[in-house]
Amino acid sequence: MRQTLASRRPLDSEITQDYHRELIAGVEGECVLEVMQSQQVWLCELACSLSTEQVDRVHPPYTWTVRQVFEHCANAERVFGYRMLRFAAGDTTDLSTWDENHYADVRFGLGSFGHLVTELGMLRDANMLLLRRIIPAAWDHGGTVAGKALTVRAIAWISAGHLRHHLRIIAARTGM
Repeated sequence: MRQTLASRRPLDSEITQDYHRELIAGVEGECVLEVMQSQQVWLCELACSLSTEQVDRVHPPYTWTVRQVFEHCANAERVFGYRMLRFAAGDTTDLSTWDENHYADVRFGLGSFGHLVTELGMLRDANMLLLRRIIPAAWDHGGTVAGKALTVRAIAWISAGHLRHHLRIIAARTGM
């Protein structure tokens, strides 16, 4: 996959929160679509190497199980996709934040861990398909989340950084 100008790293002006800058800074590569695709492989390899005991146990000092972290990543991927769709379409309505802790506390938790991993992978696939079908100029479209400005490009890179962050923690927690 060849890098395009649209999928390049975001400019500093496209991001207003330091936490988002940190997530993006941890991601290697220059094309977010290539990064997102490679993370699919990492996701599958990591998930396949986890035992049931590892998935449903809290690994101190953390308070979520690995299953909850995967649920969180699936929820986040869905939220990132919605935001990218809205901004790419030129919708500048200020979007609200979401309380990831509330979603984790609810613990949807139905079904197998494999289905959860599949859902996360499919959400990532859907977001990559969205990014591949929008016109290059739409990557520059922006909006606000809780008053903080972001572009479609920045959200794509934040999504990659967010998943990287959590997969690294899971790998460290489980000794993978």
